[in-house]
Amino acid sequence: QVHLVESGGGSSPAGGSLTLSCQAFGYTSRDFCMGWFRQAPGKEREGVAAIYPRSALTIYTDSVKGRFTLSRDSANNTQYLHMNNLKPEDTGLYYCTAGGNGGYCDGGSWGQGIQVTVSS
Repeated sequence: QVHLVESGGGSSPAGGSLTLSCQAFGYTSRDFCMGWFRQAPGKEREGVAAIYPRSALTIYTDSVKGRFTLSRDSANNTQYLHMNNLKPEDTGLYYCTAGGNGGYCDGGSWGQGIQVTVSS
C-alpha cells in the first residue's frame, strides 16, 4: 500500500535552515515524481517544489528559488527539501506528494503534513 512518511521541519529563526524528508513506500518503480506543497494560515495551498526523474527536471515556485533545494535518493524513494535563508512567510504546513500527474505531483499520494515555523 502506497504511503508517505515525512520528517524534519520544526522551528527556525529567519535566515535559518531546515530540511524536510519524505520517504515513499509501496511504489513498484522509482520513476515517479515527488514534490512538496505548503499551506500557510489563512492562505490556499501552493506548490513549492517537485522533482521528475524521467526528465531529470526539478521545479520551484518563484518565492523559494535560490533558497530551497530539492534532492532525491532514488534508491530509497526519499526526497529532501533543503530550506535555507528561511523567511517568516515560509511558515506553514508542508505536505509531501508523490506519483501524481498534476502540478508539483498533485493527484497522487499525500503525506500527513509537517509544520514549519519561521520566526522574525
